Amino acid sequence: MAARGLSVVLVGVGLVLGGCMQSTMEPASEANLTVRDKKLLAAAPYEKATIPEPYKRHIVQYHRKEAPGTIVIDSDARYLYYVIEGGKAIRYGVTVGEEALAFSGVAKIGRMTEWPSWTPTADIKKRMDVPDFVAPGPQNPMGARALYLFEGNKDTLYRIHGTNQPEYIGQAISSGCIRMTNEDVIDLYKRVKPGAVVVVLAPKQGDSPFNPRIASTGPMFR
Repeated sequence: MAARGLSVVLVGVGLVLGGCMQSTMEPASEANLTVRDKKLLAAAPYEKATIPEPYKRHIVQYHRKEAPGTIVIDSDARYLYYVIEGGKAIRYGVTVGEEALAFSGVAKIGRMTEWPSWTPTADIKKRMDVPDFVAPGPQNPMGARALYLFEGNKDTLYRIHGTNQPEYIGQAISSGCIRMTNEDVIDLYKRVKPGAVVVVLAPKQGDSPFNPRIASTGPMFR
């Protein structure tokens, strides 16, 4: 995963995001799922993971000034916020890659895909024994949805997407972009609009409690 195209470094942040008062949301309704979603998720090659309470979907009070419809990512704390009306945000737990921990900037969602395929880059194939192409489906590391971040017309190669390793939510693994459970990324996908602004906070700028758990294994993908 690379994000060299993002060069707008955020400043002026540092208020607590993770310490907000919160209330756990109801589980996602199956109304969010298409017929295809239900069929593919029923065939998922992984067990349903137990997500730690802090990384389950919550509605939280939101003190920052981003407009509703903005996505804010606190990579240190493994949280993604979707800003809504009334000074609140929906907070999702995520998995981040070590490279994502060093990334900061502003981009926009340039493309959105349901059940994306995955074509590993030449760089990934040099480092890992992976196929040339992975078809859409629950076995695909991109999961149920993908949001592709662009700077202008340039693909940054930074993505927000689902995962076939939900057990890593709340952790950083060896590499990769921002991953959500398939249920959460489907929920986010239904809310977000193409062209939405995505703000990735610089390390130590979000001052949610840093989660030091680092897993040493995990696939790299875009």
